[in-house]
Amino acid sequence: MRPHRTDGVSLSFGVLFLLVVAWWAVTRVVTVHLPAVGWLVAGGLIVFGVLGLLGALRSARGTPAPAPAAEQPAEPELPGDLTPEVHASIVRELLDDPADRFAQDHPGVPHSERPRSE
Repeated sequence: MRPHRTDGVSLSFGVLFLLVVAWWAVTRVVTVHLPAVGWLVAGGLIVFGVLGLLGALRSARGTPAPAPAAEQPAEPELPGDLTPEVHASIVRELLDDPADRFAQDHPGVPHSERPRSE
């Protein structure tokens, strides 16, 4: 197996899960009297906030300065091998009202039985 970069989110949740399991195991053996659960949740949120801030500061310090912007192409690139005309016809078809298209394809259907576009 090849070594890979450590995923910080997965590591954090794994450590959190291990702490919860360890806390459960300790409370099975020892009776621990704690204040209201709200204080524990608040403390946990504060700890995660501080860890998030430290992670953001650490990653911001290591980012290089942005390179000068390259020259923008004159026309936007189209997906695949589509010509501008084909791309424009696809966009027009997507923007058309489906009820009008249905009326063109099925001229004998009364207006009350046509699907409504919302």
